[in-house]
Amino acid sequence: MFKKILIANRGEIAVRVIRACRELGIASLSLYQQPDQRSLHVRLADECVPLESAAGFMDQAEILRLALRAGADAIHPGYGYLAERADFIQACAARGITVIGAPAAAVAAVSDKVPALERAQAAGFAVVPHSTQAFTEDERAALRDEASRLGYPLKIKARHGGRGRGETLVAAPEQLERALDVAFAQAQAFYADRSVYLEKALSPARSVSVLVLADHAGRRVHLGENESTLLLGNQKILVESAARHLTPAQRSDLWHTALDLARLFGVENLASIEFLLDWEGAALFSEIKARLSIMHPVTEALTRVDLVQQQIRLAAGEPLALAQEQVSLTGWAMTCRLTAEDPWHNFQPAPGQLQSVRWPQGPEVRVDTYVYAGGDVPAEYETLLAKLTTWAPDRAGCVARLRRALSELSLSGIASNLPLLRRIAADPAFADGSYSDELAAQALDHQDQPEDELRRLAAAAAILYTQRTGQFQPRVPERLLSGWHRADRSF
Repeated sequence: MFKKILIANRGEIAVRVIRACRELGIASLSLYQQPDQRSLHVRLADECVPLESAAGFMDQAEILRLALRAGADAIHPGYGYLAERADFIQACAARGITVIGAPAAAVAAVSDKVPALERAQAAGFAVVPHSTQAFTEDERAALRDEASRLGYPLKIKARHGGRGRGETLVAAPEQLERALDVAFAQAQAFYADRSVYLEKALSPARSVSVLVLADHAGRRVHLGENESTLLLGNQKILVESAARHLTPAQRSDLWHTALDLARLFGVENLASIEFLLDWEGAALFSEIKARLSIMHPVTEALTRVDLVQQQIRLAAGEPLALAQEQVSLTGWAMTCRLTAEDPWHNFQPAPGQLQSVRWPQGPEVRVDTYVYAGGDVPAEYETLLAKLTTWAPDRAGCVARLRRALSELSLSGIASNLPLLRRIAADPAFADGSYSDELAAQALDHQDQPEDELRRLAAAAAILYTQRTGQFQPRVPERLLSGWHRADRSF
């Protein structure tokens, strides 16, 4: 087992890895930049080292140098940053340091999205309709021809990014050129590669992924599926597990397909096999993310398997300790994403200092976060504040628990998407599971405020008004000024 793990990430995922290390008896080393000096991951780690490189968490050479200097024998990249960089994994291995996650060969095989889709299709798997190559800026004419062949609407995706950051929706041909300018710039900013590919935009469709654990000997188990249909832009707002409206046969087919794809690409450690499902349950393979999923708490709540500890054990060479029949998928779980941004002002980031924080508690409620009352939300990073996870024996109970948890959650000092999350959770279509990928946008457009929320706003406005106008002054009642009450006590 490892003795010291350097965490090449920040925020709530760094806190999550630190806690897993502590439970395994492994020393943790956090990296931080100046805006994060008071962050929770800096306070909790056994050691902290400043990361002074201008490239920050993308500076492979500097992070490797810090790991060697500190005596770390492993690096956990979390997600994002260096989590899917085969060259970084190889550079660390050459210096005797293990990067916790999939091996370099598997990461390389799945990170170039078009060859991965072509390989899966050649092996007989149904895949999302896509362009047969990636395109550079010099190949716009060929890209336009390919877009016409695929038909609109379509998505432009970063060659090494796939679903998520770097993805741009194009509804009609006249939007293509402008969208390409954005897509090429995002691909360079997020993945240091300006090439992009095209994918047919399927709607209505549901985004579903299956998590797979695998060891060096080729033993693999799936951990059920989760559904991330609720998106705004390219970001998952809420994930639930299990996926809605699948028959037992469809669910079983999905699991087996995911295991077969993991085997095809030689996936080890932990990976997320992603699909698009139509409303009849037919699954089209989309991509593989060979890393820890951002919304992994939903799977942990459903299975009671600590995915980060499993990652560490597998990276240390231990055999997979779980057989498929030992994986218990019990009840229903949901994870939603709390961000420091204003949904009604184009999701403008809202950095600043949190004046007060009240996290929800109670049975089967979990909060993954790096912030606290008086703590800072830096402007330099992603806006993710926390992930809220609830579990219950059935979906109806999970929805009720999520609503209760969101009602208890309170933040002041910055804007957040908490009001939007409350609207989504309160929507009848969400409660009965009939919602589509348009629910989040509908909740954003809906202007009516619930009556109880209007009462609270009115009370808050009245208190603020009296404070600002000075009309609230404590006074001694006139009946107490005569002194009769003191005289009465003299007898």
